Amino acid sequence: MTKTKNLLNKKKLIANARKIMIEEAGAVIKTAKGLGPSFIKAITLFSKIKGKIIVIGIGKSGIISRKIAATLSSTGSPSVYLHPVECLHGDMGIVGKDDAVLMLSYSGETEETNKLLPFLKSKGLVIVAITKGLKSKLAKRSDITIALNINKEACPFNVVPTSSTAGMLALGDAIAITLMQLKGFNSSHFARLHPGGQLGKLLNIEIKDLMHKGKNNPVINENQTIKKALAIMTQTQAGAVSIVNSKGKLTGFFTDGDLRRLLQKNKPDLNLKIKAVMTKKPTTVFPDTKAIDVAQIITAKKIDNMPVIDRTTLKPIGIIDERDLLNEGLL
Repeated sequence: MTKTKNLLNKKKLIANARKIMIEEAGAVIKTAKGLGPSFIKAITLFSKIKGKIIVIGIGKSGIISRKIAATLSSTGSPSVYLHPVECLHGDMGIVGKDDAVLMLSYSGETEETNKLLPFLKSKGLVIVAITKGLKSKLAKRSDITIALNINKEACPFNVVPTSSTAGMLALGDAIAITLMQLKGFNSSHFARLHPGGQLGKLLNIEIKDLMHKGKNNPVINENQTIKKALAIMTQTQAGAVSIVNSKGKLTGFFTDGDLRRLLQKNKPDLNLKIKAVMTKKPTTVFPDTKAIDVAQIITAKKIDNMPVIDRTTLKPIGIIDERDLLNEGLL
């Protein structure tokens, strides 16, 4: 009986947790659906400023503000978080004339943040507010207001910031990633801002550090037979072979997948020249290509491997397999 009761309690706990998460997700969706001209105005402003984005909030909104500022900075939009109280006691010095402000307050009536508004306005800064209070002091004194279409927290007492902070966080991410895309900020830019740790390793590693080369890089002349190509593929266990002309330049590629497709059509003559069945103009990469970019190519083109060629001679100097990328956590 006790075991059954405990099981029921566990099911009830999971059901309750799911309800809370679904309610927060619903709040995010509602806010997303409400985006309109104010969001466009904010993005246009932030994309054109010469300075940085000052993100301000206090309490739970302050914690979310810190995260938004960090995400903005790491995706190509210089940003800094300012605590409103500390700002009134000296930290205002970090605010420059070319900056813009992103201020977070669920109610829009937070005393500490609203006290800052006259000082920020006196500096000529444009203020973007994120709040549900469209008639609040913050909304009235801001230049642009992005509405949080959230009227109830996931907390049963409608007190603990839950749905509101989830909405703010998602909206901050939307601003950061939209700006990133507008600025053409790519994985190479991201890598330069994240040189350390596992993330830095994944973003900065080049394909020459992972590719199979030398004896482990199968290469065959285009006039050799399919049988010879299969023998080399088996010997190197690469699952593919690069095919070259008499000058050593890449002219094609042949993989295990090509062989399977060939067998499905009919029984191939293994004495045929490999150039008769190879894939001409295969997808290739250079040795200095970022591994994370190669992972995106492999995923997009749905291929297992590809040749790595010298940028000048166009000769195959290596081969990369999706398993190499899987081992590094890139796929």
